[in-house]
Amino acid sequence: MPSSIATNVRGALKTAISSVAANCYDAVPAAPQVPFAVIVPAAPYLETVLIGKSVTKVKVNLVVTLGVANYDNPSALDNLEQLAMSVLGALPAGYILGSVSNPIPVELASGAVVLASEIEVSTYYTQT
Repeated sequence: MPSSIATNVRGALKTAISSVAANCYDAVPAAPQVPFAVIVPAAPYLETVLIGKSVTKVKVNLVVTLGVANYDNPSALDNLEQLAMSVLGALPAGYILGSVSNPIPVELASGAVVLASEIEVSTYYTQT
């Protein structure tokens, strides 16, 4: 299989996080099921490290958005914290942890409200 960011970066991260998060997506889902972890590009997404005749190396910046049911504030916050700690522990080697955002209520396209937080991660990818 050819090397790609979708497979070697987002896919690898999804595989690792799937071991601790019930519903893990490596693209924005139409209707995520809680609890969830969604891996999406951050800004800036790709930072050029090296451009050569046969090799291009970039730093890939991602955001892992976590969401849990928001039925009861204390329980939702505890569930989000537990999910965040599990995801942090599951990050594969070679991924760099950035900051973790504060929890905020977020309304999904379905109208459901979840308690969400974002984890910034990055890694390096070489295209040959």
